[in-house]
Amino acid sequence: MAFSSDSVQVFLAVLDRGSFSAAARALSRVPSAVSMTIAHLEAELNVPLFDRSGREPRPTAAARALEPQARLLAGQLQQLNAQALALTQGLEERLTLAIAPELLAARWSGPLATLAHEYPLLQVEVLAAPQEDALALLHSGRAQLALVFERPSIDGREGFQEVGSETLVAVMASQHPVLAAARTAAAARGEAPGQAQLREEHLTTTRQIVVASRDLAQTDPRFVFARHHWRTDNHLAALGLIEAGLGWGWQPRALVQPRIAAGSLVEMPFENLSNGVALWVDVVWSKERPLDLGARRFVQLIAQQGASGAAA
Repeated sequence: MAFSSDSVQVFLAVLDRGSFSAAARALSRVPSAVSMTIAHLEAELNVPLFDRSGREPRPTAAARALEPQARLLAGQLQQLNAQALALTQGLEERLTLAIAPELLAARWSGPLATLAHEYPLLQVEVLAAPQEDALALLHSGRAQLALVFERPSIDGREGFQEVGSETLVAVMASQHPVLAAARTAAAARGEAPGQAQLREEHLTTTRQIVVASRDLAQTDPRFVFARHHWRTDNHLAALGLIEAGLGWGWQPRALVQPRIAAGSLVEMPFENLSNGVALWVDVVWSKERPLDLGARRFVQLIAQQGASGAAA
C-alpha cells in the first residue's frame, strides 16, 4: 500500500510548508527522512509528486489531484484518534436525549452542535416523548438525559440542572365556536370584536387537547383543566387538533407564536385571569447510573447557554 498515515502526514506537510526542510522542522524530523518518505511514495505510486528542478520542490499535477483525498484521510485519522482518546476518558458510544414535545423548539441544538464538534464520532439519538414517557425512558436506562419541565415534586432518583424557562399559554383556533360566541356577545354590547373575553369556566367546559403519555394513568394534573379532553403524545398532532377548532390546549408561547402571527391561533383572552404559566426547564439524569463524558459535557453546555441567556 503506497499511502500510510505517516506518508500522508509527510506529503501534506511538504505541500503546506513548501519544502522538505520546512516540513522536516514541522514534523521534528531530519530533512533526509522527509525526502526519503516522499521518494518511496513516488516509487510506490510510479508517479512524480514534486518537481525538484527548482530551488524548492513544486507539487506536480498528480500531487494536486491526490491532495483532497489525502486531507480527507488525515482528518478522518485525526477524528479516529480523538475518539479513541475520548473513549479511554469515559465517552459513551451513544448519547440518547429524551425531550418533551413542547420543548422541541427550545434551544438544545446549540449545545449538541458544540458536542458534535468536540466529539465528532459520538452517536447522538434524540427522542421526542411526552414528559412522563421521557422520564420513564430515563429511569429505564433507554435515555441518559431528559429535557423536561419542572416536576410537581422532587424524585430522589433524579439529578437535574435548570437550563431556562418556558411560558405555556392557553390557545385555541381563531374561529373556535366559543370565541366566536364571545365576539358575538361583545358586539351585542356595542364592543369591538377584539374586546371579546372568556372566563375561567371556559377552560373547564370546553374540550381540551392534552399532550400526555400513552399510559392513560400518567397525566400531569397541573395542566388538565377541562372535564372533557382528548389526548395525544405528539405536539404536532395537538397543534393540528387545536387549529382545526376541536379544542384548546396549553402550548409554549415560543412554539405557537408563528401560528398566532398568521392568525390561525389566538391566546385565549380572559377577563378574570392572565394567560400564561412560566415553568422552569430542567435537564434530568438518573442518580442510579453515572453520567459518561458526553452526557456530562452536554449538561455543562446547556447550563452555560441558559446562564448566558439569563444574563442577556
